[in-house]
Amino acid sequence: MADPKGFLNHGREVAKTRPVGERVRDWNEVYVPGSLLPIISQQASRCMDCGIPFCHNGCPLGNLIPEWNDYAYREDWQAAQERLHATNNFPEFTGRLCPAPCESACVLGINQPAVTIKNVEVSIIDKAWETGDVAPQAPERLSGKTVAVIGSGPAGLAAAQQLTRAGHTVAVYERADRIGGLLRYGIPEFKMEKRHINRRIEQMRAEGTKFRTGMEIGRDIDAMKLRKRYDAVVIAAGATISRDLPVPGRDLNGIHFAMEYLPLANKVQEGDFVAPPITAEGKHVVVIGGGDTGADCVGTAHRQGAASVTQLEIMPKPGEDRAPHQPWPTFPMLYKVTSAHEEGGERVYSVSTTHFEGDEDGNVQFLHLVEVEFIDGKLTQKPGTERKIPAQLVTLAMGFTGTDRENGLVDQFALELDERGNIARDADFQTNVPGVFVAGDAGRGQSLIVWAIAEGRSAARGVDRFLTGASDRPAPIRPTDRALTV
Repeated sequence: MADPKGFLNHGREVAKTRPVGERVRDWNEVYVPGSLLPIISQQASRCMDCGIPFCHNGCPLGNLIPEWNDYAYREDWQAAQERLHATNNFPEFTGRLCPAPCESACVLGINQPAVTIKNVEVSIIDKAWETGDVAPQAPERLSGKTVAVIGSGPAGLAAAQQLTRAGHTVAVYERADRIGGLLRYGIPEFKMEKRHINRRIEQMRAEGTKFRTGMEIGRDIDAMKLRKRYDAVVIAAGATISRDLPVPGRDLNGIHFAMEYLPLANKVQEGDFVAPPITAEGKHVVVIGGGDTGADCVGTAHRQGAASVTQLEIMPKPGEDRAPHQPWPTFPMLYKVTSAHEEGGERVYSVSTTHFEGDEDGNVQFLHLVEVEFIDGKLTQKPGTERKIPAQLVTLAMGFTGTDRENGLVDQFALELDERGNIARDADFQTNVPGVFVAGDAGRGQSLIVWAIAEGRSAARGVDRFLTGASDRPAPIRPTDRALTV
């Protein structure tokens, strides 16, 4: 145990953010560099060594949280990063992007602010990179087996790294021009600078993983031809079909899916554009969708110089305390203020878009909405609450509905789908096609980055067993697992 009285002597202290007026003028991460390390040992001491670490079950990866909290308290950074990497390939990703279901399951969180697990995690891994403790782990011998991984998001990268370290020859195929999937083009730079992805890719290259960009399986390469070329295939293509809003005026100029808008902003940071082809500069921006992707659009619009930003959510405003039907240690739906919301804009709850209004040139100018409420479980419009708000750029951030069916990958493999439209798989993450496995959102549906990494690691174990008959790769989850995060 770190400090028996740590949780009594110290309150919760989180990472400090840079002043709003400063950070909206650049695209660097919002946190004050180096602000965590001086307080992180003290914060790690708040871990209670509670006997039954519910944080393990709250985390899909089963992270050994009390153990690396203890090492962080003692400032044994080498041991801390070893325990961190024992269950998580990319803690610098989850430490920045995960909503931390582990903290919701923290025993201290029953009646006090939970341990800052996420901040401890990112401090450990950042310190490890700084001191050179993160080194390539090339396999001692090769198996002679080959694996293709389709998709280079967190699930694909985790599966690829695990399989490479098991001794297989792995090639990752990515349809975009750079590796990283939504980590690269869906996550704004101010939430995670892309240097974190780049150095992991270099580590994986040094271990032996091969990368093929600009190649879409199903269009550029026939899926079954790929299967014949490799001993096994892992599909980690994500759930990339954005949920649409079929209301009058949807075809007006200036209405875009979030994943049309955000990647272009990221491409500016990569040096591909001087200015983004879709910009919020000087415009009244409306973001439809109250989740993390919507918040990413809000923060991006602020940095592009929007005249105003309004975020709409069809559901009621969440409470600041747990609802009775979401008791500890489940992951509750709480009112959350992200760094993007701190920067300004208006959030409107319990409203639904009825139609868009444009000018004579076909450009969107206004969004018409109406207040809604749930009556007997049915969403109902409230009479007399219709109004319109200015909207010269609208981003649709309402989630995703499944894997791309138009590129031919699903049909060429003749893959079976489950009742939710995701690619079906068995307990080893194998599809109905022998030797073809699926991990991440493509099989699970839209979910969290921590679930994607857990799925990638578990699918890698299934592939390893398929190729060799046995596997020592860890498998943190099964395809049916929901743990405490639902």
